[in-house]
Formats: sequence, C-alpha cells, structure tokens
Amino acid sequence: MDSLKKPGRAARPGTGGITLNDVAKLAGVSAITVSRALNTPAAVSPDTLERVRGAIARSGYVPNLVAGGLASNRSRLVAALVPTIAGPVFLETIQALTDALAEAGCQLMLGQSGYGGAREEALLDAIIGRRPDGIVLIGIMHFAEGRRRLLASGIPVVETWDITPTPLDMIVGFSHEKVGAAVADYLHGRGFRRPGIVSASDERATRRRAGFEQRFAELGVQGIPVCMVPSPSSLGNGRAGFAGLRASHPGLDVVFCSSDVIAHGVMTEAHATGLRVPEDIAVMGFGDLPFAAFTYPQLSTVRIDGTAIGRQAAQFILDRVANRDVGPPVRDIGFSIIQRGSA
Repeated sequence: MDSLKKPGRAARPGTGGITLNDVAKLAGVSAITVSRALNTPAAVSPDTLERVRGAIARSGYVPNLVAGGLASNRSRLVAALVPTIAGPVFLETIQALTDALAEAGCQLMLGQSGYGGAREEALLDAIIGRRPDGIVLIGIMHFAEGRRRLLASGIPVVETWDITPTPLDMIVGFSHEKVGAAVADYLHGRGFRRPGIVSASDERATRRRAGFEQRFAELGVQGIPVCMVPSPSSLGNGRAGFAGLRASHPGLDVVFCSSDVIAHGVMTEAHATGLRVPEDIAVMGFGDLPFAAFTYPQLSTVRIDGTAIGRQAAQFILDRVANRDVGPPVRDIGFSIIQRGSA
C-alpha cells in the first residue's frame, strides 16, 4: 500500500486518503473502469468487477459521495428531523423510513430538533447545505423562517405525524384533534364522566388535549383538570403528573395521557398508592408502543401506523427525485382506538 503513497502525489487536500486512482492502480485498470464498477456494475465484466472489488477491499477505499453527487445531482442521502431520539413513539416510522430508503440505495441521516424549535434553524442550515435528496420532518414546520428556507432550497420535503390541507410540500399523518375527540367519544361511551389529563407540553400533544376537551364539553363535561409535564415523556413524569392531578382532584374516574409512556407511569403510581386499574381509575394512552399489550392491566391506547407513515414518506421522496407523479400530496392514514383492560 505504501507504493501508492508516493511523495508529491495529489490526493484530497489535507489528507493522505486512498483515492479512486489508487484503487485503479491496485486493480490494474483505468479510473473510469473503477467508476463504472462502482456506479454501473452491470457495464463491467465479472472478472474486472471482481478485481476492482478486491482492490477496494484491500485498500479500504470509500467512494466520495459528495463528488458522485455533484456528477449525478443525487446525494442518495435523506435527512429526517425528529424531536428526540429518546422517545420510542417515532421509532417505527424511522425504521420503516430507513428500510424503504435502503431498498432504493439511499441512506437516512437523523437530526434531533428538540420540542421547542430553538435548534431547528441551525439544524436546517446544516442539512440544507448538504443538499440531501429529501427532508422528512416529524410534525409540521410552523416557523416562517424555516418554511422559507425549505421552500427556497428546492429539496423535496415530507411533513409527517400530522395533517394539514396546506402542507409545505407533501405530508402523511393524521389529525391530533380528531384523536382527542375520538378518545373522548370512546371514554364517554364507556360511562366515564370525570376525566383528567396528564399531558406532555409539546404542540401535537396539546392539540390532542384540545380535541379531547372540546368533545367532552360538547358531551356536557367541562372544566377537565390537566397536569402538564415536560417533553419528552417519561415514566417518572407520568407518576408525578398523576400524583399532582390526584392531589387536587381525587374524584377522577379516568385519565387520558398524551403517550403510552406517561400512561405507564400513571398506572404505576396508581398501583403504588393502592388504586385498582380500571376499577378505581381507568387509564388511556397514545401510541400503542410494544409494551402496551404487556402492562397490567393491558393498556388501552391509540394505534398509529408508524410503518405506513415511514414508507409513504420514503416513497414521496423517491418518486419526486425520479420525476414520477407522487399522486395526492396529502395522505391521512388515520388511527385506531385499541380497547384493552385499563379502560
């Protein structure tokens, strides 16, 4: 390998990295042949392809995707902005997005934006500057400056886990207000008349809460007590939230939680204080996380098809990059009420 590193050889500035020319020399072929072997392997003979791949393996060469992207106008990179990598509710969507993109030869890059929006400006600059093939947002981009930058970039954008008739570009998700209203109808239909709410402080949870309160008001139940807890959700703030809620409103018969994690905390606190679920207090979650079917009792919740969201988001971007018709840019996947033992 040292024979490839002769003094004065021009490599990448500031590095002694292996180049495509080095691989070509090691394989005994031209640089153009190495490029064809990497980008259009079917155009190279099996023997030559084997020699090139062997040289790549021996040298440790990694193709310069930035240079390849400049030539093809494709980065084969898609960026996703998620509020938190700690929260499990988005994992199904991220996994489906990763898998669907990988099937098309693309990779996913994650950026954590937080729940307050303070990080989004710098994060968007960093992502747009790398010119990915597409950008996937968890939620709707509400900030005017962020919308302006995304529109000016010309990069395909998919908003997810929300719905609006006027997306920035394309969107796949569901209505959080309708989730709240549907949960209210379900609980009211089960005979509950003294509901309380333990909710995280993020914007989507707030809209679920608003839909829940509005629908219960229409059904004759007003003044629902609410305990707000920090985002992202945790079992601990679920316990603390329910303890605070119960201290000021001991007569509640059901608690609607903004996530399954918070609901698990509420049930844990109820059990710790001698309350039976659902006999003394019923509990309703959101997200249908994998553990929800294995709590005691099993957690009633709202199921979101995160896999469908991830795959549709990937398809939107892949179709747009390939200049195919994406079809309707707004896709409402809906949601399902999952009835189990806790409510």
